Amino acid sequence: MMNWKSNPSYDGHEDVVFVGDEALGFAGIVAIHSTVLGPSGGGVRVWTYPREEDALTDALRLSRGMTYKNAMAELPMGGGKTVLYKMGPDRAACFEKFGEQVQAIGGRYVAAEDVGATVNDMRAIARQTPYVSGIPKEGGQAGGDPSPWTSLGVFLSIKALLGGAVQGRTIAVQGTGAVGLGLCKLLADEGAKLLVADVNATRS
Repeated sequence: MMNWKSNPSYDGHEDVVFVGDEALGFAGIVAIHSTVLGPSGGGVRVWTYPREEDALTDALRLSRGMTYKNAMAELPMGGGKTVLYKMGPDRAACFEKFGEQVQAIGGRYVAAEDVGATVNDMRAIARQTPYVSGIPKEGGQAGGDPSPWTSLGVFLSIKALLGGAVQGRTIAVQGTGAVGLGLCKLLADEGAKLLVADVNATRS
């Protein structure tokens, strides 16, 4: 097992939990940076890495960022993050097992969507634990895919920085996943010229 306290991205993290199931073929890391303001909240990133140590570095780095992000948003939450770097063929079963492991953390971490994860994945987690967000809207509560709102927030920030208009401006967008693609559509609809790049050549 990796020594997370010796990783260069370790920054006083409260805990790191290694999750997975050998029979199902999945493995991952839950990094809990801080619970000072409340349970650590952060998305579940499904990604492949050259080395397991790289997955740990990403989990530590991203969870620290979530601490600052949630604090700046004045949310009663700390910062956490999950990186699932192996995913077996039965995706639903993997996420259900992960939900059991989130439940075992005892409310110190609340899962959500991130790169590579979907609303259906959050549904699978929710079958085993209440410590998950991003499931479909229900009973007037917020829920569902957060990426359109993130795209809109970035779009409005760009407009504000440019004095309220993007028409005719050349804007570079790095990454065209769910958030980046939504942002590109909003910018294009208002007449911006786009320079787009993505690690996936089929998207750029």
